[in-house]
Formats: sequence, structure tokens, C-alpha cells
Amino acid sequence: MEYEVIVVGALETNCYLVSCRDTQECVIVDPAAEADKIFALISKKKLKPVVILNTHGHVDHIGANRDMKERFNIPLRIHSLDAHMLGNEKQSELSFFLQAKTSPPADSFFKEGEKINFGNSFLQVLHTPGHSPGSVSFIGDGFVLSGDTLFCGGVGRTDLPGGDWKEMENSLKNKILTLPEEMIVLPGHGPFSVIGQEKSSNPFI
Repeated sequence: MEYEVIVVGALETNCYLVSCRDTQECVIVDPAAEADKIFALISKKKLKPVVILNTHGHVDHIGANRDMKERFNIPLRIHSLDAHMLGNEKQSELSFFLQAKTSPPADSFFKEGEKINFGNSFLQVLHTPGHSPGSVSFIGDGFVLSGDTLFCGGVGRTDLPGGDWKEMENSLKNKILTLPEEMIVLPGHGPFSVIGQEKSSNPFI
């Protein structure tokens, strides 16, 4: 399993391409904006996208969903609790600033513990609410895609609609931080980290 990151949009969202080394099949995680940059890397790496995954439904993570679906004709997936955010008019005020297009609806929803297969690899779904009710993280081979739940030296906001600090605490303490200390944290924004570093030095934990 391999992963590439493309930083896109005004809020510098991390879009990830996670691929199977054997088959080049890949998943596109949080295509937030600047679709051409994402297309260019997919082409350069000769990847074969099979599904679009959203860690949550905020507009700064879903702005190029439509472009990805139209280019590759692949399914879009999100947790059911955030599904209503796709195409939500209340988020459209930020769309121009974030170079975001209205997202099409999801084709299916995540289940806790589900394995998302691509080639000979898979990501496992971990429901990590707090930043939003339907926030999820994805566990891969030696890394976790934490969305806007855990950052390097920080955690996701809980003051947005649907945010809940007690849910965030539970997701961090009972799910994310129970992962191996050497596991790499690939967040929705900002630099990478490792679980052990966040347990010992993150001021919010």
C-alpha cells in the first residue's frame, strides 16, 4: 500500500490517493478542490481510481467530489450522519472562496469496522464523531487517515454545527489513541505526525 498527498484549496486540505502497489487501484480521500491537480497526480502515477471517500461532509473536504465522479465514473461514499451535507445550500456560501463545486449525493454509506478493498489492499473504517456526527477515520497499513479529528498538535473544531466535544474526547481516547504508537497520522490539514507524539505532546489530549 502506498499513499500520496495533494494540498488543495484555500484552506489547504490534504487530499490523499491511497493505492495498491500491485494493481495501481486507488481510493481518492477528500478531494476538496483543484481537481486538475488531483487528476495530474493520478495520471503521473498511472493510478486506477475505484472509489471516492469523504472523511466528513464539510465543504472544504468535498469540493471536487463532482469532478472525480464525472471523470472516473466511480462511487462516492460517506457516513450516513454526514450525508445531508453533500449539496447542502448552507455550505454553498463558502463554495466560491474554497473553489468547491456542489457535491452529488453519496452512492453508499460507511459501516463501523468495514473494510474498503482496492486491489490487494484495504482501508478499515473507524467512526470518529466529534468534529461532525459522521466523521470517520481510515486505518491503513501503518497509518491512519484522521480527517479533521486529530492533527499534529491539535484536534478538530467542535464549535461548528453538529460538533460535540464529548464525542471528540471519546473518539480520541477510545479509538484513535488506542492505535499503535508508531502509527503515522495523516490528517485533513497540516503536517503528518505519529500517535505516540500526539499522546505525549498534544495540548488538547
